[in-house]
Amino acid sequence: MVTTHNLGFPRIGKNRELKFALEKCWKGEISEQTLLDTADSLRLQHWQDQAQLDWVPAGDFSLYDHVLDTSFLLGNIPERVSALTGSELDSYFRVARGRSAADKSACSCVHAGEMTKWFDTNYHYIVPEFARDTKFSLNAGRLLEQIRQVQHIRPRVKPVILGPVTYLWLGKSKDGSEKLDLLDDLLAVYAQLLDVLKNAGVEWVQIDEPVLVMELSEPWKHALRAAYFQLQAAPVKLLLTTYFGQLQDNLQLACELPVAGLHLDAVSAPDEVAKVIDWLPSHKILSLGVVSGRNIWKTDLTAVLDWLQPVHMRLQDRLWLAPSCSLLHVPVDLESEQKLDTDIRSWLAFAVQKLEEINILAKALNHGRASVAALLRENQAAITSRKQSRHVHQVEVKGRLQEITDAMGERRSPYQQRATVQRNRFHLPLFPTTTIGSFPQTQQIRQARRDFRAGQLAEADYRRAMRKEIELCVREQEALGLDVLVHGEPERNDMVEYFGEHLDGFAFTEFGWVQSYGSRCFKPPVIYGDVSHPQAITTEWIEYAQSLTKKPMKGMLTGPVTMLNWSFVRDDQPRSETCLQLALAIRDEVLALEQAGIRMIQIDEAALREGLPLRKPQWNDYLNWAIRAFRITANGVRDETQIHTHMCYSEFNDIIQAIAHMDADVITIETSRSDMELLDAFDQFQYPNEIGPGVYDIHSPNIPSVDSIIQLMQKAAQRIPPERLWVNPDCGLKTRNWDEVKPALSNMIAASRQLAGRLDAA
Repeated sequence: MVTTHNLGFPRIGKNRELKFALEKCWKGEISEQTLLDTADSLRLQHWQDQAQLDWVPAGDFSLYDHVLDTSFLLGNIPERVSALTGSELDSYFRVARGRSAADKSACSCVHAGEMTKWFDTNYHYIVPEFARDTKFSLNAGRLLEQIRQVQHIRPRVKPVILGPVTYLWLGKSKDGSEKLDLLDDLLAVYAQLLDVLKNAGVEWVQIDEPVLVMELSEPWKHALRAAYFQLQAAPVKLLLTTYFGQLQDNLQLACELPVAGLHLDAVSAPDEVAKVIDWLPSHKILSLGVVSGRNIWKTDLTAVLDWLQPVHMRLQDRLWLAPSCSLLHVPVDLESEQKLDTDIRSWLAFAVQKLEEINILAKALNHGRASVAALLRENQAAITSRKQSRHVHQVEVKGRLQEITDAMGERRSPYQQRATVQRNRFHLPLFPTTTIGSFPQTQQIRQARRDFRAGQLAEADYRRAMRKEIELCVREQEALGLDVLVHGEPERNDMVEYFGEHLDGFAFTEFGWVQSYGSRCFKPPVIYGDVSHPQAITTEWIEYAQSLTKKPMKGMLTGPVTMLNWSFVRDDQPRSETCLQLALAIRDEVLALEQAGIRMIQIDEAALREGLPLRKPQWNDYLNWAIRAFRITANGVRDETQIHTHMCYSEFNDIIQAIAHMDADVITIETSRSDMELLDAFDQFQYPNEIGPGVYDIHSPNIPSVDSIIQLMQKAAQRIPPERLWVNPDCGLKTRNWDEVKPALSNMIAASRQLAGRLDAA
């Protein structure tokens, strides 16, 4: 009989219950215990949503981030936090965001842990910190509590833990020491943990090692062998779990490691299934991820069964079925979506529906296709409907792609000539100051948008309300003394969703929320068909904002690669083709802004790197079409129009040449949490254009000091000529409040002026 299980479930709740509880706790509006009670209630609901599975996961739930949970599980807490008083939860939130609910003043705040992207997803994790003298100690209380809770409902519980080698891989050494030197001490704690889990009544443990889909040097491969040969004495069965890509040269290694079972992402690596079956010893189970855990399209169940049945005949009871990866990356339940177009809704599957698909596949294999014949017919009807839909394909859009030329991706003059024209036009000071685009999204702004969408606020009244908010934002920026202003984006719900709502080929959910990090959730649009730009989107708002000030006003757009990577993308054509459609659509908006007299245009590509394939040999292909799409979007403008772009929370050092090839006049980029680590790339590479390294962390409520900003910018000035440096936050300010934003920007501007003064004096 086929066994069914799940690698992980969304944490935030159908209605973002976790998000709201976290934010209330941080504000002091609810107690720590009330937050924990909410978490208990959510976990109970999630286990009920997974009731049809043979094994349910525990330990996949997190209050902020599962990698941070692992650091606390292993007792690896930065000294700057462990030295402070307070509860364990206080320490946890201090690492996550720089302060806890108990921290009422700046003196009790600390530097938050660095945050970066989880492999090639839009999920962000808190980077573990290591040093030569790092010590580990087991702290399994919260994990054991989750196990006890689920055992009251379901005896067959499978704890989920991050594997030791991936944990080291994801972290950073803070003193230059070798991370792998810590492996033996780390394994001792893992062995202790597995003993504790056995005593808690656990039979199977899911141990995630997604590092196996990466290119690994021999020391890291040796670390995997050493780790699992040492852990093979554990009194529990280990299910070694990989996902997000192919094993490739690590396939034999993964099959030979001494564990009880192996999970393969059969959606990302379908060609490796037969190879793994051949290599895997006969005493091991094989778990296949046959339903995508990262996209929301229904699985073609008949097609999957056609190749899966021979596998089942060969493996019999050794076959387990699951989604390809944790369902953390998709919304919770499609049943909540009652306003979606009926056809489009019939094509989709969220987390709950994906588990139903797993159950249908298992029943078909265990009891024959006749046992689920009606469900298979219904599924096939939806698959066929999508393939034949007239809404998906647009002849005009396809034709426009054929008209793209190389010249469309080229600026009229090289950067040095453009820079001279732009300096003469804008007359900006040294170290000019700006922000990334958004300003606080107040309750009044959100309420006006809700009322307008609900038909309770007339369009004219809504536009007046948004203009009032834009005027407030402009006046605040002028009072602070910023050099380049933005309109604040009060009319925008999300940087991708807002633009998608004004383009053809997109559909939108009401409750399709996905966690990005902590309490931050986003609602990815669904790109179901060919994309086009029917009319101008932003010109009205930006023109109005520019009319309020004589200072330069940036037009704010989201770039095609970010639109692609932060959406649920159609899987019936290459992503590169969809990206080019987006590029042409946003290009139309760029040209509309320039025609309206806007001379600075920022095209955000925050998600450029997360689309990068996990294996380096595949990088060039992705970067070629991604950078080409950006250049087609941006480069139709005149020399005096200054193009900005923004990127955040990823590692960019290894693709800095590709970023330079974007040829944006100014790039703003996250560097604050990583202490300007990105700038190490400029020791070997002379970045040719202007750059604004983010000088304070907007994802923390902490207010940066003038001195801290000066120190960061001095590091930047050692690598980049001061005349090409900008000063800015590391991301948009929509998640902060004005009481935090104004003093932070005031300090940022003061730091800029001091830096310019020192340079003039020298």
